[in-house]
Amino acid sequence: MKDDFTRWLPAIAKNRRTALSIAGVAALGGLAFGPAAVAAPVSAGPHGGAVAAIDLATGGRTTEVPAEKPGRDELVPHGVEGAQSRIPLDDAQLANARAIIEEAKKTGVGKRGAVIGIATSLQESKLYNLGHLGAYNDHDSQGLFQQRPSSGWGTPDQVTDPEYASQAFFEALKNVPGWQELPLTTAAQTVQVSAFPYAYAQWEEQAADIVQQLW
Repeated sequence: MKDDFTRWLPAIAKNRRTALSIAGVAALGGLAFGPAAVAAPVSAGPHGGAVAAIDLATGGRTTEVPAEKPGRDELVPHGVEGAQSRIPLDDAQLANARAIIEEAKKTGVGKRGAVIGIATSLQESKLYNLGHLGAYNDHDSQGLFQQRPSSGWGTPDQVTDPEYASQAFFEALKNVPGWQELPLTTAAQTVQVSAFPYAYAQWEEQAADIVQQLW
């Protein structure tokens, strides 16, 4: 997408499977959330691991222990490159981020892959599932990753389906040799072949925050 994309964004879709049209374009600004640590009250019961152990010892039901939040070392193993950008996120964007994360789990690219995917979508569409934008469109690019049907990414209906688009992105990422060891912007650019290959780097910090929050 063009650098001036941040000047306009379509209205929020009623559900995350509906692509946004040219109507309702609005500007975004400000800062996004970051994960906040909340101390557990002193009166809270045993932690999840203790509960599970007690259940097993007494023949009670087993309790699933919540997964720990991913660490920064696995989310941003090479450090961020250059100045970082942030935007506020609404419910539609968070739903699309969750869809990307779920496909990262299903396709096996894991937490680092999820960071690359979300950073890519932040650059391409600001995490909105965009339909065709008429005169503002970049060729026939659509969806979270601005994938082009004419380049073989799928039909317009497919590339504007968050699950399909995310899966297509991650399957292409898996074909990049050594993608896990590459800088984020290099891995993303190898998949996207963007006219602005270094633009993805600016979203790595926020993408890591999102994955840490939602994983």
